[in-house]
Amino acid sequence: MSFCIRSAVSVPVVFSSLALSLGLVGAAAAAGELPVTPAQRSTAQQVAQSGVALSDLAPNAPDSHTVKSGDTLWAISKIFLKSPWRWPELWGMNLSQIRNPHLIYPGQVLYLDKSDGRARLRLGQAAGGPGGTVKLSPRVRSSSLDNGGIPSIPLDLIQPFLNEAVVFDTDALNDAPRIVAAQEGHVLLSRGDLAYVRGELGNLRDYRIFRSAQPLLDPTTKEVLGYEAPYLGTAEYARPAQTGTLADGKPLIVPATFTITAVRQEINVGDRLAPTPSKDYSNYTPHAPGQPVAGQIISIYGDGFTAGQNQIVALNRGKRDGIERGHVLALWRDGEVVIDKTDTSHPSIKLPDERNGMLFVFSVFDRVSYALILQVLDPARPADRFTQP
Repeated sequence: MSFCIRSAVSVPVVFSSLALSLGLVGAAAAAGELPVTPAQRSTAQQVAQSGVALSDLAPNAPDSHTVKSGDTLWAISKIFLKSPWRWPELWGMNLSQIRNPHLIYPGQVLYLDKSDGRARLRLGQAAGGPGGTVKLSPRVRSSSLDNGGIPSIPLDLIQPFLNEAVVFDTDALNDAPRIVAAQEGHVLLSRGDLAYVRGELGNLRDYRIFRSAQPLLDPTTKEVLGYEAPYLGTAEYARPAQTGTLADGKPLIVPATFTITAVRQEINVGDRLAPTPSKDYSNYTPHAPGQPVAGQIISIYGDGFTAGQNQIVALNRGKRDGIERGHVLALWRDGEVVIDKTDTSHPSIKLPDERNGMLFVFSVFDRVSYALILQVLDPARPADRFTQP
């Protein structure tokens, strides 16, 4: 825990200035800030020298914007630029003052400078007085240390899926510990119930519970790319397994005991356990792939037939294909096959493919990725195509 000074009046405060005065810079740096990639820095340095063309600005780009709590880098990019994924260029327009694109704070003011046919952003004076200072009362509160920076995208949209949307190798879940019985013969397990588990358990305390995995097939080749298991809930290790010998000499097996701590779907005997990985809620910086990519949607997460904005889809490309967390991808709708009624022979023609939306990759496995639909015109379907934006 750390002690933070709260202002007596409700005004925006630039956290970085306050952190400096409290000596918290080193601690904030340890709170999970992401590095700036060489490609992002190179783009930013190029733009910092000359700005961007006025034609690249959003039609209603304002002269200034005060960063507010709840803002995201994606939302700010949409305010100033036509393409939100071009965040490094927005940052590069003010490279001399915004050293790290992951560290922008509520209260900072961004001013749009349009001169000589180019556009640049500069960081204005923060609210509260010269130098971003405010009058503080001797009031103290205790709170968890946080770097205070705004996230790249609304993390609340993907946090529930970070530990749930998981792709396993062929045999990984088949060999995982399994629930063999429930307390008092319960058929369905609820939060607080005891579950008895057999299998190889490590020294971990927290586990996720999954149902049997289903293959993820490439929409075109039908090749198995991985196995997706429905997420059911979580369990906590309570007592270890024991072994012994019965009076007749036969082995005695006492399974390990777990307590069900959360239930997303019904849990019952036969379901499998996998260790809960460490949570990763780091900022994700939107960026375009560095090379051309092309692929298809495998499935809609949750067994849906179509997906709209803020829903999750599985993609048939992963790490081995160069997909990275934070990649922004264009979603395409196949053109319909129609009859040309203006031609007396009435031939079939295929209309051009049309751009249908945008995806944001947030979880990447070897051959499969999960992406959030940021925007979409018509509902997305399995086999729909995606490319670099």
